Amino acid sequence: MAEHERPTIGIDVGGTSIRAAVVDASGAVIDSARAPTPGSAPVLEDALHRVVRQLADRNDVSAVGLAVAGFLTADCRTVRFAPHLPWVDAPIAERLTDRFGLRVILEHDGNAAGWAEYRFGAAAGSRIAVLVALGTGIGAALMLDGRIFRGAHGVAPELGHLQVVPGGRPCPCGKRGCWERYCSGTALVDIAVEMLAADPGRSQLVAGTAADPGSLTGRRIAGAAQDGDPLALAAMAEFARWLGLGLSLVADVYDPELIVVGGGVSGSASLFLDDAREHYAAASTGAGHRPLARVRAAQLGDAAGLIGAADLARRAMTANRETTFS
Repeated sequence: MAEHERPTIGIDVGGTSIRAAVVDASGAVIDSARAPTPGSAPVLEDALHRVVRQLADRNDVSAVGLAVAGFLTADCRTVRFAPHLPWVDAPIAERLTDRFGLRVILEHDGNAAGWAEYRFGAAAGSRIAVLVALGTGIGAALMLDGRIFRGAHGVAPELGHLQVVPGGRPCPCGKRGCWERYCSGTALVDIAVEMLAADPGRSQLVAGTAADPGSLTGRRIAGAAQDGDPLALAAMAEFARWLGLGLSLVADVYDPELIVVGGGVSGSASLFLDDAREHYAAASTGAGHRPLARVRAAQLGDAAGLIGAADLARRAMTANRETTFS
């Protein structure tokens, strides 16, 4: 089998779990493994080694791609900082390449997911496309003519931390009023909790959680909305409003042809995406007098990050990364 046809391993290194898969050249997952994420760097690297060996023993793989939620250096060789992982200024690509005996490339998890949607999913063939991944926070990626845009220092685009409400809700990043505090899985729960506090009798399905907000999840709210619960529907409508307003900012800055909405929350896109499109169109500068980006739901679900990382690792084996992906 030619080098570019051999499968590769993609790993999504999350704060609670390591999800790994063997991915073929068409983007299909052909094997997978999972493990909890340890809290210290040496034990995390041991766990990654075990997962890679488990998959490599069953498959003829050529390289490994890691999707990491954190800041990387511009050359994608070193993890500067990852809020939910124990790596700080760590040369992970080199260290794990030596450890695994396979070439390892790193990628920001948002960029990896965006690349996967560009190669195999909703953004296929788009010249300028933005991925907005709605999960615990907001991840993002910008694809320009088949390249991942990283910015001058490798940290672009941090769309989730655009300030949409000066002095608004506090964000773990240290600022207040960030977009992801109003439009994410976490934000959806906050919206519902605020609505419950104001009108606890409005919801038959989620009112019982008012005394224990920690038991309320975005998935439960989406399920309640699907069943017609009025408070859950109102929370979804407010979520859609914030999504549309944020997308209008994205469109004003980048003027993309396509915006892909992904992440865990996108599984409930039928409940909010049409409303969000209307808010987005109304809020965009020059609305009615300019073409607007299409807004589509992602196609690859929560596997997008590891699929993208695996594909980038494959391509790095056969091409010069600096000229192909910078």
